[in-house]
Amino acid sequence: MTWSPLLRLKAALGPEAELVVVGGAVRDELLGRPHADWDLATRLLPQVVMERARAAGLKVIPTGLQHGTVTVILEDHPVEVTTFRSDGDYLDGRRPESVRLGVELAEDLSRRDFTINAMALPVGGGELVDPFGGRADLATRTIRAVGDPLQRFAEDGLRPLRACRFSAQLGFEVEAATLAAIPQRLEVARKVSVERVFTELDKLLRGAEPGLGLNLLAESGLMELWLPELRPMLGCGQNRHHRHDVWIHTLEVLRFMPPESGLRWAALLHDVGKPGTRTLGPDGEVHFYGHEARSLDLAEAIFGRLKASHALRNEVAALIRHHGTHPSEAWGDAACRRFLRSLAEDGLDLDHWAAFRLADQRGKGCEVEVREAEHQVLMSRLAILVTAAPPLSVRDLALDGGALMQLAGRGGGPWLGDLQRQLLEAVLEDPGVNSPIRLTDLARRILGLT
Repeated sequence: MTWSPLLRLKAALGPEAELVVVGGAVRDELLGRPHADWDLATRLLPQVVMERARAAGLKVIPTGLQHGTVTVILEDHPVEVTTFRSDGDYLDGRRPESVRLGVELAEDLSRRDFTINAMALPVGGGELVDPFGGRADLATRTIRAVGDPLQRFAEDGLRPLRACRFSAQLGFEVEAATLAAIPQRLEVARKVSVERVFTELDKLLRGAEPGLGLNLLAESGLMELWLPELRPMLGCGQNRHHRHDVWIHTLEVLRFMPPESGLRWAALLHDVGKPGTRTLGPDGEVHFYGHEARSLDLAEAIFGRLKASHALRNEVAALIRHHGTHPSEAWGDAACRRFLRSLAEDGLDLDHWAAFRLADQRGKGCEVEVREAEHQVLMSRLAILVTAAPPLSVRDLALDGGALMQLAGRGGGPWLGDLQRQLLEAVLEDPGVNSPIRLTDLARRILGLT
């Protein structure tokens, strides 16, 4: 959405509305970053906003009148419009017990979390309102609490995590006093609902520099609140195939991974089981036998605690399950087809597995060029096989279950599934077998009908 609909709303509300853009939209406008949300603030009371907006033919939803907020639909986009307000006491570590409407804009901005989010841009033009030095902090790439950070973090326990998230998204450093206040407010952060926590962690992981945010979680003590399973990864040494310890390797994999939720969460958790499975062999070599299974268990525990969606859990589990599989030049076409089948059975497409594998290889930090070259050769070979559209499941067989039952003269039962699996194995070995005539001959032999 552009500024034009905002100008229409300003005209509807009148010049005395003092309509301004606030929050993240201002920050992103000044940084030249794309953004989807436009939050507005105004001197007008919410009832007046609703009356004047509706009179101008705009749809208005009274989404939060008790907090001075209404939502106006502009070009099919919901835009929150909140009356300038100050907040009362925060008793639950999340929201104020009361709000006072009708304050000045500077007082409204003083209740916000960080200076880079405490600026306002007048709709229709005018000077930036920046009472706390947000523009200067943007220039120095700094995340700084508005006023006393201990007070800001006592008000809303999610704010410490938001500081880490903004660091990951923007590549900014958290100012020293702001960072030092986080460990002193962990009990407030502990009160935050896991749904809100998961949303922030997901945004953090999809940021441009997730390693910055994750290191802040570790440094501040927030990691122990929500992701304690990650702590043993820090400093956990690996073997000659890796340049980095488990934690640094994980951060490197995240850095190379496309910013999609499933891929980033899988990158974070794919080796979380390594510390618990680390052993030293007689030759002095470090091993992590069974770490994939251990990582799956820990990932499921983490996602259960954070109430992640089943779709995300399944995608991440599939990526973790397959991250230790490394097809090589020694594999025959049949073995490659069986691998493609296993990906399909887990709901993974080849592109996602490939993106994960390439990031994992790069994240090892050694022999990178060789690993990348091998990966490209492998992907070219698998792409050729995929283009041939080989049958990868019993649904792709040239004879369906009905035809096989008719051939056997029997009703359905366990025998049918066993027969289909044997036929599929033969087809994976040689796709040319997948014709009605050849499958009929093979099925007859398996059933002892010849």
